[in-house]
Amino acid sequence: MNSFAQPLQSNAPLINRDRLWQSLMDLARLGATVKGGVCRLALTDLDRQARDLFVQWCEAAGCSVSVDAIGNIFARRPGRNPALPPVMTGSHIDTQPTGGKFDGCFGVMAGLEVIRTLNDLKIETEAPIEVVVWTNEEGSRFPPCMMGSGVFAGKFDLQDTLDKQDDQGLSVGAELRRIGYAGSRAVLGHPVGAYFEAHIEQGPVLEDRATTIGVVMGCLGQKWFDLTLTGVEAHAGPTPMHLRKDALVGAAEVVSAVNRIAHQQQPHACGTVGCLSLRPGSRNVIPGQVQMTIDLRHLHADKLQAMVDEVRSVIEASAARHGLTFELTATADFPPLDFHPACVNAVRDAADALGLSHMDIVSGAGHDAIFVAELGPAGMIFVPCEGGISHNEIENAAPDDLAAGCAVLLRAMVNAAQGDQA
Repeated sequence: MNSFAQPLQSNAPLINRDRLWQSLMDLARLGATVKGGVCRLALTDLDRQARDLFVQWCEAAGCSVSVDAIGNIFARRPGRNPALPPVMTGSHIDTQPTGGKFDGCFGVMAGLEVIRTLNDLKIETEAPIEVVVWTNEEGSRFPPCMMGSGVFAGKFDLQDTLDKQDDQGLSVGAELRRIGYAGSRAVLGHPVGAYFEAHIEQGPVLEDRATTIGVVMGCLGQKWFDLTLTGVEAHAGPTPMHLRKDALVGAAEVVSAVNRIAHQQQPHACGTVGCLSLRPGSRNVIPGQVQMTIDLRHLHADKLQAMVDEVRSVIEASAARHGLTFELTATADFPPLDFHPACVNAVRDAADALGLSHMDIVSGAGHDAIFVAELGPAGMIFVPCEGGISHNEIENAAPDDLAAGCAVLLRAMVNAAQGDQA
């Protein structure tokens, strides 16, 4: 299957731009910050309020709503053939502590707007349409990220996930019960006819290229590590340079190597040291220990592993050169993902039909679509965000671009939901 049937032939956008925008703004009031962003961490009272609002809107649109044991919310618009697997869309409504109005929320509100538009146009699809709010995509309060979709796809064990705790010792399971979203629906994923996730790009490429739609070909593979380098704390004055075991000097070589290696593995390579702390943190004491994170990403698995191998080699050489010991611990491993050709083509065809500028693009971030792709054909739609800025209170997107992305989502979903796929 490389394409979907195309019954929606109109080249009009069809969706209601102002209604979509107003839904996003109404949702953004829950957890609004003084800088114009949103702080709505997973399974807080604000998250409950946002969930309640979504459920209210979906029920008003004629959907049946169910919740599974990890708190994922499913709003289903029936199709003519209930035996067909649903064509799904969705994202998340939890945010970073200093998050924006659009990350995740656009994908959910775009799905809601698709359903409202189908109601307005009195279009009946063959397969059901389903909009999902995935629990705790951000992982800001509870690790890991993409929690709800990971459990849905069988990647994370349900009980282990329910037992995860935040820094206050509160568990996922207890907080789901407290806010009333520990659902009874079976948690393991049902078959998926197709899944499309609309999202702001969270990067600067579309804006830089003055392009409206990103046709997402796949997602970068990711390998994350915690690295501890241990040397010897000593007085900064009496200890000669050649007799030091300075953990920070070794760490600096690793940071430089991560950056260099990512540049050498272009295109589609990223390398980041996002966290670094040293002990004891005194200006006249040689650092005896450094703890740091390493984030390596690439579109191709062999190139990603080559990056890991070279970084490890640098760590070993640096530790030997400076008299250090080290501990390197893997903390996350997401393989590269190619989205399904039928979904990729559906997005590209929809953009073409609507006369929207578009380009093929690769996602450098993790999204729930990565896990849902384990259960059926999946794809993503990107729209520009201002300055490429996301995970930030000043995150912004243009109403026209959001409406364009939603119009593409509508066409792709309707075409996929006809049941006579070829």
